[in-house]
Amino acid sequence: MSKPVEDDVNLNLFDPEVQACPWHAYKAMRDQGPVYQDPHSGFFIVTRYDDLFKFVKDDENFLATPPDTDDSSVSAGYAWGDKLQKEFEEKGWPYGKSLQALSGKLHREVRSVFDHALRPTRIKEMDTVAFDIATELVDGFIDDGHCDWTNQFAVPLPLYVIGRQAGVDDEHLPRILEWTDAFIALFGRMCDEEQSIANVRKLIEAQHFFQPMVERFREEPGEGLISDIANMEVPALGRKLNDNEIHTHIMPELFVGGAETTRNALSSGMEILIKRPDVWDKLKTDPDRYMKSFVEEVLRSNSPAQGLYKFAQNDTEIAGVKIPKGATVIPRYGCANHDERHFENPEEFDLERKNAGSHLAFGSGPHHCLGAPLARRELYWGFKTAIERFDSVRFADGKNDFAYHPNFALRGLKELHIEFTPASL
Repeated sequence: MSKPVEDDVNLNLFDPEVQACPWHAYKAMRDQGPVYQDPHSGFFIVTRYDDLFKFVKDDENFLATPPDTDDSSVSAGYAWGDKLQKEFEEKGWPYGKSLQALSGKLHREVRSVFDHALRPTRIKEMDTVAFDIATELVDGFIDDGHCDWTNQFAVPLPLYVIGRQAGVDDEHLPRILEWTDAFIALFGRMCDEEQSIANVRKLIEAQHFFQPMVERFREEPGEGLISDIANMEVPALGRKLNDNEIHTHIMPELFVGGAETTRNALSSGMEILIKRPDVWDKLKTDPDRYMKSFVEEVLRSNSPAQGLYKFAQNDTEIAGVKIPKGATVIPRYGCANHDERHFENPEEFDLERKNAGSHLAFGSGPHHCLGAPLARRELYWGFKTAIERFDSVRFADGKNDFAYHPNFALRGLKELHIEFTPASL
């Protein structure tokens, strides 16, 4: 299946140091073969672009729940475990199967609920919301000449956009941020048991916050995304989504999925702009020409979601590698997006890259990220606001360690302190 890996390459993707800078490990994995079996977890990791592109379209053999089970405790790789699952059962609403765990007709119909909620006309309406929020956020620190770009801009921008569209008042969004962070920490599989229980209790707190909203919207439908999700019929079920199903989707797929990718890409994109003044100059000079390619290259080069969790539904193969039924298989998007077999000079950030948009940062196929169009618009307005409001930008001296949150699946900076010269408006 593989050839030996160099002795000095650390391939442990659960090591925070590797998570912070995984590119050398990824290359070693790709060079070894199309599928790498991690000795620490037993996971099979799909490493190369062409193989991963085929893999993510195969929802007959690979889904986000183990085969022959309705066990929500491992749905989508959450891996709650019995003790954590009991917390949900006794105090909240146990999560059911996520969109990533559904297939066939049921998947298409449940996804259509979200596709309607995030339909193109609504995404277009969100352009104005995203621009206004980006402007408000920059107005809050522009006179200071400095900010923590991650926590004062990248984190709140997508959260406020999705929150307002969901029908949640701004005053509640700091709490929702705590809940999304709790989910992300659990999903990243880097918590001990005590931390995991604390995070599950935060998610249950979120469920109790949203439940009255769901009940109110069922009685009096409104315009927000939560109202759409609470009221749309699913023909394959012969009914609307029930409480457990709605809670399965609200936090993971609406708030986490609607904010996490964008906030991480906004942070890494700003880091790139400071490290690459030539890229900054091109965006300042001709944003209409370069902004779209900049957004796509940020997503490709530093994928916010490095990998997700799938389970083999049958004994099968990937690129000739045998995968047993029930095995955990990781489509490692961050690795495939640096595959030199598909992207020329993948370590180079290239605004002229012709195939940058073919990256797999949002997956592909039937489980392609449903929030991708919104994320792209938020990134567009976030970076456009930066180049319009700042004449120049630089790292704040002595304030950055460029540390990443420890997380097996996602990659995001903890903070990014910058200084800037405001533009003359």
